[in-house]
Amino acid sequence: MTCHDAGATLTAEHTTTRRICLLGNPNAGKSTLFNALTGLKAKVANYPGITVSKMVGELNVDGQQMMLEDLPGTYSLDAISPDEQVTTEAVTGDDHPDALVVVLDATSLRRSLGLLAQAQHTGVPILVVLSFCDELARRGGYLDAAALGRALGNTVVIATAGDRRQLTDVKHALAAPELWDTPELAAPTDPALVQAWVDSVLREADYRAPDSDARTRRIDSVLLHPLWGTLIFFATMYAFFQVIFTVAAPIQGWIEDGFAWLSELSAAHIETPWLQGLVADGLIGGVGGVLVFLPQIALLFLMISLLEASGYMSRVAFLMDRVMGKAGLEGRAFVAMLSSVACAIPGIMATRSLPSAKDRLATMLSAPLMTCSARLPVYTMLIAMLVPQEAKVGTFGLQGTLMFAMYLLGAVVAMIAAWVAKRLLGRRGTNLPFFMEMPSYRRPHLRDVIGGVWNPVKSFLMKIGRVILVLTLVLWALLNLPVASQDRMAEAGIDTTDEAAVATYQLDNSYAASMGKAIQPVFEPLGFDWRITVGVTASLGAREVFVATLGQIASADDPEDPAAALEKMTWTEGPHAGEKLFTPATLAALLVFFAFALQCTATIAVLRRESGSWKWPAIAFGYMFVLAWGSAWLVRTLVELAG
Repeated sequence: MTCHDAGATLTAEHTTTRRICLLGNPNAGKSTLFNALTGLKAKVANYPGITVSKMVGELNVDGQQMMLEDLPGTYSLDAISPDEQVTTEAVTGDDHPDALVVVLDATSLRRSLGLLAQAQHTGVPILVVLSFCDELARRGGYLDAAALGRALGNTVVIATAGDRRQLTDVKHALAAPELWDTPELAAPTDPALVQAWVDSVLREADYRAPDSDARTRRIDSVLLHPLWGTLIFFATMYAFFQVIFTVAAPIQGWIEDGFAWLSELSAAHIETPWLQGLVADGLIGGVGGVLVFLPQIALLFLMISLLEASGYMSRVAFLMDRVMGKAGLEGRAFVAMLSSVACAIPGIMATRSLPSAKDRLATMLSAPLMTCSARLPVYTMLIAMLVPQEAKVGTFGLQGTLMFAMYLLGAVVAMIAAWVAKRLLGRRGTNLPFFMEMPSYRRPHLRDVIGGVWNPVKSFLMKIGRVILVLTLVLWALLNLPVASQDRMAEAGIDTTDEAAVATYQLDNSYAASMGKAIQPVFEPLGFDWRITVGVTASLGAREVFVATLGQIASADDPEDPAAALEKMTWTEGPHAGEKLFTPATLAALLVFFAFALQCTATIAVLRRESGSWKWPAIAFGYMFVLAWGSAWLVRTLVELAG
C-alpha cells in the first residue's frame, strides 16, 4: 500500500477565528485543496504563476471558525519575485499566521522538503498535507506517511483530489492546531546539512521515488519536440478557431432569434415611444448585441480549461520559453502572456512571478497586445461581415482561419513589443533559473472544466450587467437626445411619417453625433465615420461596447433586421456621402485597430497599480494607439490597392 495513512485524529476546543496559511511549491495542489475546503474557485493549472496574490476563504469545522489563505507557490522563503515576496511576508512577517498547512507533492517529495525545512523555523504550528499519493502509487512509488510524520516531527495527513474521507480528515485536523506534533529540533538551515536532513527523512519514511510515466514520456517525445511540438500546438489552435465558427454559429443564431422576438414583443406591448426605444434599441439591441457572442466566449474557455487540466499547457509554456528567450524574456513571461488570452488584467498581475523588474515592465507593456476574450465579440462580428460563412481555404472555413490569424497576429506583435521594450529598458540584470512543473498527463476532472468555463462566463455576464449595461444606457441617451421636434424635422425636409427617415435624422443630430463628428477627423483616414468613431471611443470603457453601440444604431435603423442594416450603412455626409461604410478596407482597418489599441480602462488601472506610476500606462496607451492607427491606415491602404 502506498502513502499509508498517518491515522491522526485530533479534537480541541477553540472559540476565536484562526488564520491558517497554505504553503507549498507551484503545482503542489494547494489551490485544489483550498477550493475543496472553502468551496471557492481559485484558478488551478499545471504551471507556475497562476496564484500571484493571496486567496482568502472561510471554513467552519465543528463550530471552529477559520480563515484560510492560499499563498502563491514558491520553492523557497528566500523570495526573488514579487509573488514569492507575498508568500514570505505572509509566513515570516510580524503579522504571522496562527498555523501553516504545508502541502507536499508526494511524487516530488525530495524537492518539496526544502521548503518545509524553512517553514519549521517560523515558530508556528505546521500541518503537513501529502498530495498526489494516488499518482505516486500509479507510477510505482512508495511512502509510509506515519513514518514520514515521525521523521519530520510534524503531523501528516493525506489529501487526494476527490477523496471526501481524506478531506474530512484534513478539516478535523485544521480544527486543532494546538494538538499538531512539533519537532523537538527543527531542520538545519545550512544548505549542505539540509540535504543530509532530507536524505534521512526519506530513508525513515521508506520513500521510493515514482518511476517516470511511460505514457507521458512517449507523448512528450512528440509534443516537446522543437518542430513537431510547435506545429501540433498551432494546428490545435487552428482547429479550435474553426470550431468557434462552426459550433457556435447555430447557437448564436438561436440567441439572435430570441432577442429579435423580445424586440418585437416590446414594440407590441410598450406604447410610450421613448420607453419602447430604450427597451428595444438600448437594452435589447445594445446588450443583446453583445450577449449573442456568449457561445464563442464559452468555447474559448472550454478549450483553455481542457488544455490546462490535461497538463498540456505546461508543455506549451516549455515550448514558448524558447520564443520568449528570443525576446529577451524568460518562460515565466509566457504565463503572463497566456493569462492575457483570457484577460490582460490577470496577465499583468501574473508578471509578479518575474524576478526582474525590467522583465516585469517589458511584459506588462506588451501583454495587452495578446488577443483577450473582450476582443472576441468584436472580431466575430467584423469577420462575419468581411467573410461569407461558406468561404473556404481548402477544406477549412475562411472565417476560422482569419480568427486564428488575428490571435497569431496579437501574439507575434506582443513578442516584438516585449523585445523592443526590453532593449529600451536595458538588458542588464541577473538571469535567474526558471522552474516549471511537467506533470503527468491527466484526464480532466469535469468539475474543474465546468468551473474553468463557468467562472469567465459569469464574469462576462457580470461585466455586461455592470459595465456594458451602464455604458449602453448612456449611449442610448446620447444617441436619442436632444429629441428632434416635428417642426424642426419639417424644416429640414424630413417626412415625419417615415419612421426610418425620422430615426436617421434623430441619430444624425444627437449629442453622440456631435461628439462623433468632432472626433471623426482623427479616424476618417481609416474609413471611420462618426458612428464608428462613437463606438471606438465608447469601447475605451470595454471593447464589447463597440458591438453594443453599432447594435443600437442598426436596431434604430431597421428593428426587423439590424444585422442587414449594419451591412447596408452608408456615409451620411461629406465627400463620401452615399458610399458604403463597411467596405472590406474599413473592416480590415477595424480588425487591426482593435488588435493593437489599448481600449480597456480596467487594464490601464491595473497597469498603474502594478507599475506604481501613471508613466507606464500613459506610455502603453500612447504607443498602442499610434501602432493601432498606423497599422489600420496601412492595412486599409493595401486592401484598397489590392481591391
